[in-house]
Amino acid sequence: MLKRKIYNTLLEWKNTKSRECLLVKGARQVGKTFIIEQFGRDNYESYIYLNFYKNPEYKEIFEGSLDAVEIYKKISLYLNDVHFSENNTLIFLDEIQDCPNARTALKFLAIDDRYDVIASGSLLGIHYREIASIPVGYEKTVEMYSLDFEEFLWAAGKSDQAIAALKEYFDKKEKVGSGIHEQFMHLLREYLVVGGMPEAVNSFLRTNNYQEVFSVQKKILDSYKDDIQHYASSHERQKISDCYNSIPRQLAKEYTKFQYKTVSKEGSARRYENCLNWLVDAGMIKVCVNVSTPMFPLVAYEKPEQFKVYVTDIGLLTSLYGYETQTALLKDTLVGPAKGGIYENLVFDMLIKRGFSLNYYKNDSNTQEIEFLYQTDGKVIPIEVKSKNGATLSLNNFIKNYAPPFAYKLISGNVGISDTKVTLPLYMTMFI
Repeated sequence: MLKRKIYNTLLEWKNTKSRECLLVKGARQVGKTFIIEQFGRDNYESYIYLNFYKNPEYKEIFEGSLDAVEIYKKISLYLNDVHFSENNTLIFLDEIQDCPNARTALKFLAIDDRYDVIASGSLLGIHYREIASIPVGYEKTVEMYSLDFEEFLWAAGKSDQAIAALKEYFDKKEKVGSGIHEQFMHLLREYLVVGGMPEAVNSFLRTNNYQEVFSVQKKILDSYKDDIQHYASSHERQKISDCYNSIPRQLAKEYTKFQYKTVSKEGSARRYENCLNWLVDAGMIKVCVNVSTPMFPLVAYEKPEQFKVYVTDIGLLTSLYGYETQTALLKDTLVGPAKGGIYENLVFDMLIKRGFSLNYYKNDSNTQEIEFLYQTDGKVIPIEVKSKNGATLSLNNFIKNYAPPFAYKLISGNVGISDTKVTLPLYMTMFI
């Protein structure tokens, strides 16, 4: 069984909530249903599960009156062996995007407050289905992702103590022993290929077979295509698929900014912008926006028309490049701009899963690019990503011009420090 950090988030909600339902959003197959079911069975006397995708007849429970008492009565009619225990029952409404009325009903279930309610669904359905009333003030929303690198390390058998020992090198900014460094770089390359989708990770742990993992990833991508067919309007389905499939090409450019012309010759914002929004809402991609000036607050200087797009699971991204590319990544023999784009996506993925809000900086003269910027204590911190060791002219100029309190350079090499520039091995991104 995979250990997931969100379990503690669910526990915290249970122990601190007041008249509030929980909505867990995220892409398909990141493990939402599994972890919520485990949480429900571990922590409640009674656990009630409704899946609106598998059992569309359950939608009738939320037709007509949305009074909590009426809903509970209907649940007892539609489900066998239902038991309600006051203050000790979890009701789990899964695939809630297929029942907009259930989303509206969260307000009334929260006000009743006799039973805990968790809803779950993909972002695309929640945004794209008509909802009579959003339960503002009565639902707490959390987004769930596939396994992050630390969770992958747990799955690979690394203990909390081992990870804490590695973190001491990060805290002290000391070089890691060569044997330990090579071990964690190998684990990072495995994460590049396997990613964090639970089914892919479990397949890897069970078989140690990268081809089996690749097959699982292709199956997941096929299920995403099915979602596009199921949820997207008929005139947008192919365009959405084309946008997603263009990401490997977008990241293989020297400048990885998303370009509509890379999707198709007729590409334009007017033609494809809604398709990108669909993919964001589906949890399949995230967008990172350029800023005109790398100063606090970054949002004041965003240039919405200039952005990069990253896949929300690094293993799914590398599978889009094909199995031979995954093999080259494992052997560390891949060269060229594509490698840089893949490692950019890796770092973005690792930081987003830690809760970071990220921008990037590319000046108008195209002479300076910083892969990522984030804010802390009213300061802007730059992060430069290198898939191999190399010069950091852009980062050096950034430090000179904007004097950040510190700056990160992420490389395949070891720890180092020079004035305010801190060089870290890529796997230490999980400690930033």
